[in-house]
Amino acid sequence: MAMTIPAVGSSSTAVTNASNSTLGKDDFLKLLVSQLKNQDPMNPMQGTEFASQLAQFSSVEQLQNLNTTLTQSVQANQLMTQSIGNSLAATLIGRDVRATGSSFTYSGPDPVRLGYTLTADAHSADVKVYNQSGGLVRTITGTGTSNGDNTFTWDGTDDHGQKAPVGKYTFKVEASDDQGAPLTASPYLYGTIGGVRFKADGAYFMIDGAEVALSDVLEILKN
Repeated sequence: MAMTIPAVGSSSTAVTNASNSTLGKDDFLKLLVSQLKNQDPMNPMQGTEFASQLAQFSSVEQLQNLNTTLTQSVQANQLMTQSIGNSLAATLIGRDVRATGSSFTYSGPDPVRLGYTLTADAHSADVKVYNQSGGLVRTITGTGTSNGDNTFTWDGTDDHGQKAPVGKYTFKVEASDDQGAPLTASPYLYGTIGGVRFKADGAYFMIDGAEVALSDVLEILKN
């Protein structure tokens, strides 16, 4: 007569928790004990079958312990990597960098260095600078059209030649090929690292008042 396991009752509730769909080593042991308690006395579990289930329990326990060890190792590596990154970031204060981004702070009176990368040679390229409210402040025409990196400076004036107020700005590049089809232009920032801000997800450089993640830095320039 084949061995059966009760499908209902307190033992079933103890073995399976509705809020936990993962069978851990404790659940596995409860299941094994339940099998032993409810086996047919006229046809008890064979020794080989019992040994096999004990081996399965041992495997579950070892896998769970291995998973715990690996998780702890990964967490330790993450903390070490972040610590090294934070230490490195602090040594870069005062260095000029090129970083991914289109938002910057204009503090005047010096011009702002900006740039973009084209995926192909363009026929024309114009840069538009917007204020924090999204209003167009300045259109700069005739900027670089070469495939690759192109740089320019904004002198801080609007389209009427007046000095723009200190504040946060964004820019975008409109480039097109010989047929007038738009080309992708990826903006980036130039700036000097004035400080480092440490957050839970890593270090951020303070560049002209803007936060730039370490992962967004494209190039560290020699001053």
